[in-house]
Amino acid sequence: MAISAQELADLMPDTSQLESNEPEMESSLHYAQLALLVACLEWLWRDKDDFFVGANLTIYFSREQLKNRDFRGPDFFLFNKVEKKPRKSWVVWEEGGRYPDLIIELLSDSTARTDRNLKKALYQDRFRTPEYFWFSPETLEFEGYRLMNGIYEAIAPAENGYFWSQSLSLYLGLYQGQLRYFQPNGDLVLTPGEYGVQSALQAESERQKAESERQKAASERQRAETLAAQLRKLGIEPEA
Repeated sequence: MAISAQELADLMPDTSQLESNEPEMESSLHYAQLALLVACLEWLWRDKDDFFVGANLTIYFSREQLKNRDFRGPDFFLFNKVEKKPRKSWVVWEEGGRYPDLIIELLSDSTARTDRNLKKALYQDRFRTPEYFWFSPETLEFEGYRLMNGIYEAIAPAENGYFWSQSLSLYLGLYQGQLRYFQPNGDLVLTPGEYGVQSALQAESERQKAESERQKAASERQRAETLAAQLRKLGIEPEA
């Protein structure tokens, strides 16, 4: 049966204008965690222009998906080696067939079963996403998987309990009840706010150190002047 022009338009819309179609986050904990993941990475990579981070953004991966309205949007996903620019959604066939390099799902009571099963299978078999992590802001459940020969295999944690991400070249681990990034040497990747506080503390420490050195120099100068005055009283010129 022939398809009408309207049906064709409904099935194949202007994909450059596809809007994201994702539900609201489950709780303020989920909002805070997602914002933290985005802010830290954007700040760390502020000088890079070849990556894209999606936050609760729909990934459109097939025309049939549009017809069935079977939308799939990871809570957090990363693309490396792509143009960094604003996007209303990620449309796979408009982006050279690219699927995410890394996905993180934030578990909740209503999504945990889907994230552990249906989405895990989708990301493994259809997306072929190299790394998949899930984290619960409420229970702190945290697991990571890496695609090995087409199958997700659990990532073994390092001695400190962190999981190494090849896509990020960073560790992922828990810090004060939140999922955070860590440098290869184990240092915490800071938020812009934390960086500002650290910089202010460092500047204050350097100011105090400089003031201490100034006072020490002044004390040494005063002692030298006192000694010179005592020598002159004895008829001895200090320069001699």
